[in-house]
Amino acid sequence: MGSFSITHWLILLVVVVVVFGTSKLRNAGKDLGGAVKGFKDAVKDENAEHAKKQVVLDHDDAAHPAERRAPNKVDEHSNTLPTDDKHH
Repeated sequence: MGSFSITHWLILLVVVVVVFGTSKLRNAGKDLGGAVKGFKDAVKDENAEHAKKQVVLDHDDAAHPAERRAPNKVDEHSNTLPTDDKHH
């Protein structure tokens, strides 16, 4: 607990409860818990959506093999021709 002893932490807790009151602390705890739960739900939904998109993309690649890039086409990202061992 850092450089403070347990008695220091207990005194600090009592002072915080006296200053803010238990109802404000309870509401702050509920708000914080709700925010954490909302964040977790959003992350879970985003991961599920990403996985669903990946499944759709994988399915589209398997369903349309004729639309795949031809081997002699220029790669849009590197602007180079792919090497082909048959011509060398």
